[in-house]
Order: sequence, then structure tokens, then C-alpha cells
Amino acid sequence: MEKPHPHKLKECAELYFSQSGRREPTNRDALITSFTPLIKYIAGRLAARLPTHIALDDLISCGIIGLIDAIDKFDPAKEVLFKTYAEFRIKGAMLDELRSLDWVPRSVRRKIHELEEVYAEQEKRLGRPATDEEIALALHLDMEGFHRLLDETKAVTFMDIDLLHQEAALPKEASLADSLFQDDQEDPFTKISLTEFRTKVAQAIGSLPEKEKLTVSLYYAEEMTMKEIGQVLGYTESRISQMHSKAMLRLRARLRREIES
Repeated sequence: MEKPHPHKLKECAELYFSQSGRREPTNRDALITSFTPLIKYIAGRLAARLPTHIALDDLISCGIIGLIDAIDKFDPAKEVLFKTYAEFRIKGAMLDELRSLDWVPRSVRRKIHELEEVYAEQEKRLGRPATDEEIALALHLDMEGFHRLLDETKAVTFMDIDLLHQEAALPKEASLADSLFQDDQEDPFTKISLTEFRTKVAQAIGSLPEKEKLTVSLYYAEEMTMKEIGQVLGYTESRISQMHSKAMLRLRARLRREIES
């Protein structure tokens, strides 16, 4: 599904909001309608990484709730684009729903934890990103078994809002959107912490092996699908998915090490 054009979304938002904060009630339904394709786009990208029993319609419903929440709480005076604010609210609502479902089996959680620990240990020992062969050897697996393990854990090897809460020292009841778009008079220590965390994430991404770094960039910055990235890099969709999983495991391991040091 193609992502809606940002200029159209911006125009619809400007029709509803004014810089004074005044709303135009007659344009509210039009604003929700214009953002519905964005909700479906976000839900589709998220669902592609989830088990088939997670219903796409449920994610879309949560996204609509997130959008309405964004409309009600958005403050134009803060000079933040409504589209940016709404995307955080939409994604946050979907991820909150997934966490409430507790859909990840404990066995998979254990495997992810083990993988993170092995990546952290090997990369600390080697002083560089560990190769697939080195990680497989540390896990006592052959390469086929290692790739199978990556496939088993790929649905949950992505950055989690909970990790941002933990690292930026944010109150648990605050959403990521609240934290990123808080007023300038808010606690400066929270802002420093969040800025430092962004820096840590950027540094961690910069340390990734080149193909994994490119995969992360194309997926998150360019918002390409795994299939599209595979066509660019000349790999299968499955292989790109494995690269993404490895990149996320390295990032989680490094950030966890930063937290605990």
C-alpha cells in the first residue's frame, strides 16, 4: 500500500487547525477521512512483521483511536506538524494494543534474550560486529539453524517504545508522543536524557555492518518494504528480513550495554 502524500495531509490539517488553537468542527470528519489511508499504511507495515493471527482490522481500529486522540490533544502553537504528531499517536496506540495482547510466546522471548546476550558478549570480546558464523558458533548452531532462529524471532526484533521510556527516564504513563512534543518549560533533565538517547541510537546504527545499516535506513527512513529493499540490494525478502532482525538485535544489545554501564 502506497503512503499518502504528505502535502495532502498537511492541507487537511491546516483546514482543521489554526495557529491560535481554534478548531473547525465542520472539517473534523474530513481530517479523519484524509488520515485513514495513513493509518492503513502504518498498520500494514506493522502487520507484515507479526503473526497471521493478529488481525489487521484490529490494528486499524486502534490507529483510528490514536488519530482521534491526536486531534484532541494537538497544539498548533508548538509549531510541530500535525502529521508527525499523529503518526506517533497512531503507532503508539497500535503498539499499546499489541503489548496488551501479550502475543509473544515466552519461548520466543527467551530466544530473543539469549540472542541479545550472545551478540553483546561476542561484540564486546571481538571489539567489532560479530559475523553470522561467529554468532552461530557461540550458539552451538549450524548456519541453517541460526537462520531459522532469526526467522522465529523476526516478529519482535524491532525497537520498542518501552525501551525509550526506560532510557529517557520518562514516566510510564507518558506516551512517546507526549515526551517528544512536550512544552519547552518541561523538566530539562528529561529533555537531556531523550537527546542523549537519540544520540546513542544514531551511534549504534552507525556501528552496524554496512548492509544491515542500509537495510535499517531504507526501511525506517525511506519506508521501503522488505521486498523493495531486497530488489535494491539483490537479496530475497527473507534474507532482508534476517538482516533487519540482526540489526535490531545488535542495536538492542548495544543500547542495553549502554544502559547498564
